[in-house]
Amino acid sequence: MTGRPRTFDLDERLERAMRVFWRHGYEGTALSDLTAAMGINRPSLYAAYGNKEALFRQCLDRYHHGPARHVREALAAPTARAVAEQLLRGTVEVVTRPEGPGCLLVHGALATGPGSEAVRAESAARRATQRAALRARLEQAAADGEFPPGTDPAALAGYLSALTHGLAVQAADGTPPDQLHRIAAQALHHWPT
Repeated sequence: MTGRPRTFDLDERLERAMRVFWRHGYEGTALSDLTAAMGINRPSLYAAYGNKEALFRQCLDRYHHGPARHVREALAAPTARAVAEQLLRGTVEVVTRPEGPGCLLVHGALATGPGSEAVRAESAARRATQRAALRARLEQAAADGEFPPGTDPAALAGYLSALTHGLAVQAADGTPPDQLHRIAAQALHHWPT
């Protein structure tokens, strides 16, 4: 015996769920918030996406390939300086969107209780993967002679990661985009050349 066919678009409803998690974080989002925003009942949610944790992971994937794609695009820039500029500019654009100020990957699962360690670990692992990719890109730039001697690409990658995360936190606090862009410009003013 088979169930009724789905009458909703999986991607469109996943987009709605991502926006709820983005606004409220993992633990701040109740299943009733998700079902209301997605316009489906709990059995349909479980059948289509799995449990809340599985849905959150799918939302992180969607965020990575959608709103946060600027990170991958920045890594493809022709110079390390351009990488930093695109990363910071893109971060400000994403973290000040009306869907949810801040960054889903930064604040979506930072504050979680004992039952959500896996979600917190997943978010931390994804942030670490981004840092590693940024570090590799900056190490390549160093090997290509883009930095003065003594520049530490790993420390520079950590600095840029901390700055992007800080921009996300400030955006969640209500800092306007123009002020965030000034912070990014100040950081670029001290870029090693």
